[in-house]
Amino acid sequence: MDLARRLAAFEHADLYVVITEAFCAGRTSLTVLDQILAAGVRIVQLREKDLADRSLYELAREFRRRTEAAGSLLLIDDRVDIALAAGADGVHLGQTDLPVDAARRIAPNLIVGASSHSLEEALAAQAAGAGYVNLGPIFPTATKPDAVAIGVEAIERLIPHLKIPWSTMGGINLGNIAQVVAQGARHPAVMSAVTAAADVTVAARDLRQAIIA
Repeated sequence: MDLARRLAAFEHADLYVVITEAFCAGRTSLTVLDQILAAGVRIVQLREKDLADRSLYELAREFRRRTEAAGSLLLIDDRVDIALAAGADGVHLGQTDLPVDAARRIAPNLIVGASSHSLEEALAAQAAGAGYVNLGPIFPTATKPDAVAIGVEAIERLIPHLKIPWSTMGGINLGNIAQVVAQGARHPAVMSAVTAAADVTVAARDLRQAIIA
């Protein structure tokens, strides 16, 4: 799939789920992956910062096999090399990872997403060629306890300046997702609200319905 088709698929998707096994409530990441795919999730990010390269590659390949069969996009956190080797659709980069423009040169057909915590960071990512920016954390989140939440109000300040797709992340759950959707969020990103839920498939479906509705 080329970049244009991948970006089109991103735009047509809704819920964006990030999977880290440590936040899967004792289940394997592959078990959770199968359950979110059953709920119709079409954007999945594999986020495993502590795996050895070989283990991460093998896991990414299995994620790719399953997401491809489901018609879902697969993004790899941080690692452009693993994304390319595993045949993923994109890579998601933080502020201390490889620069967006460098990733674009290495992987011109991959979606390159970038975490942004301010207008300056979002505009820099956009200028560097990011396929989308992720704004956050919107609410306080246990996955990044030291991060300062930027609040729902920040979305309204940021989005008029963006010409590329954007997502939101950080502490989003069924109780507050309506707040980000009301600000125009079409691709809210979640982790533990789905991956740590008692019923992963139901949690993902409920969040998707909140976006679609």
